[in-house]
Amino acid sequence: TDCVISTMPVKAGILNPFGTVQAGAMLWLADVTATVLALSAVDISPDGRGFPLAININTSLLGNQREGEIKAEARFVRHGKRVTVVRTRITGDQGRLLAEVITTHIPAA
Repeated sequence: TDCVISTMPVKAGILNPFGTVQAGAMLWLADVTATVLALSAVDISPDGRGFPLAININTSLLGNQREGEIKAEARFVRHGKRVTVVRTRITGDQGRLLAEVITTHIPAA
């Protein structure tokens, strides 16, 4: 798999006091989507060894919205044996870019 796409409806539970999507909700969606992508390229032992742990998350918040749906699209920047880097773009209505998220993952030992 070279791309994973996730969506999340904009509802009351993810809104901040200003009525827009809370930054943590966007980051959560990006992290989960990136992890699903990273999981597609590894074998995990029954004890969890090999699970792609996120060790760094860098986020640029570029926009927001009050309703509709947000979408996360994760793609590999680098897939190595010890270090995997994923870029996830969060977009909103009409494909408007809301956030760019880069995550670095290493296998659990």
